[in-house]
Amino acid sequence: MKAHVSSILLGVQDLDRSKQFYTEGLGWKIKDDFGVSVFFESDGSSLVGFYGREGLAGLAGTSPAGSGFSGLVLTYVVRSEARVDEIIAVAEKAGATILKPAAALPWGGYGGSFADPDGYIWSLGYSAQAADQPYAE
Repeated sequence: MKAHVSSILLGVQDLDRSKQFYTEGLGWKIKDDFGVSVFFESDGSSLVGFYGREGLAGLAGTSPAGSGFSGLVLTYVVRSEARVDEIIAVAEKAGATILKPAAALPWGGYGGSFADPDGYIWSLGYSAQAADQPYAE
């Protein structure tokens, strides 16, 4: 296998609530809405979609039960500290839980994190230390 993710599917408790958070709150655009799942415009990156949590667990052959830290963090790298601050503010206004307010990071970067309504963690970051960052925007 290559170190590549073709799509990211997140199992959500309430599809309508998640669609509202990401479209109205964060400004994402829907590419396909199949009723049981929704996929967003990818702008050339990995496709991101949501699926009902129980249905997605069934497709994967596992239980939908779970709590606490899943061990998964979605990372969004931007080109300035100001953009990190803007996104954190937009996410909070949309109903996200701010887990770590934006601030200087121990390794020299700048970032913060939030959880969406289903608890999926987004880590936002900026670093002037490397020219080959995998920028999201």
